[in-house]
Amino acid sequence: MLLPQIIMLRKLRQRSKANAPDGALPSLEPAKAMLDGVKNVALIVAGILSAGMGLKGFLLSSHFIDGGATGVSMLLAAGLQFPLAWGILLINLPFLLLGYRQIGLRFALKSAAAIAGLALCLVVVPYPDVTPDLLITAVFGGVFIGAGIGLAMRGGAVLDGTEIVALLISRRSSLLKVSDVVLLLNIVIFGVAAFVLGVTEALYSILTYVAASKTLDFILTGIEQYTGVTIISRRSEDIRHVITRWLGGGVTIYKGESGYGRRGEQEQMDIVFTVVTRLELPRLREEVNRLDPRAFIVQHRVDDAVGGMLKRRPLH
Repeated sequence: MLLPQIIMLRKLRQRSKANAPDGALPSLEPAKAMLDGVKNVALIVAGILSAGMGLKGFLLSSHFIDGGATGVSMLLAAGLQFPLAWGILLINLPFLLLGYRQIGLRFALKSAAAIAGLALCLVVVPYPDVTPDLLITAVFGGVFIGAGIGLAMRGGAVLDGTEIVALLISRRSSLLKVSDVVLLLNIVIFGVAAFVLGVTEALYSILTYVAASKTLDFILTGIEQYTGVTIISRRSEDIRHVITRWLGGGVTIYKGESGYGRRGEQEQMDIVFTVVTRLELPRLREEVNRLDPRAFIVQHRVDDAVGGMLKRRPLH
């Protein structure tokens, strides 16, 4: 999910620092850096409390589980009466070591603190048992867990180390992506849950996992999911004018050259690139089609974007 983007962002930051001229001022002032640090800690703490609510306030009393390392810990707690807090710590430990090797010490330390905080939260915080209704338990337990994981990731940490090992496996295999490995691991976990807890509990646990995944996506990308749009048209100047003046967006112009067409001709042209929200995309396509029905438009999902002429994304 997010780990490849985190790694790429760190590499780009390191490269930009290396290429900066001598004597250049740092981009972040100390006060802003401190404020960002406080914000990240607050996000991680909020994530811990939310995930603890999902586990202790909903799932544990109904014997439902989540996916990943947390799900394995809950299976051990249900089948072997192994303390859940210790299970979360011990099972995530090798993943944290992998995180240190693959991403860095700072990420590993923040994630270790977050996982330890979640384990402590389950022992210390007296969460109420919210409801005996199984459907509400499965859905809202997943919502709280997904929100907790998402908030912690916004703060630069993870509450479940499964994605780290998934990233390592995907790097060794050209056939598997990170999401594929996570899915396969969770299929095994829920299959074991069907034998240990029962088929009904396993099916409700799958519903919990789906709710957690959807909530996690919402926390990380929000409602205003960004879309990158590349437009190749002979009327690029008119399209640029519409985007900047009428749609209020920013535009980047690439100098391009058309390939050989049927008549064997090449033509210099400007390529327009812009980033819009999902709600703004239909109007952009409508305006481009009005100006040039033969324009070539390429869209791709943008997980996150900062700077430029983008509206600041709120923390959902």
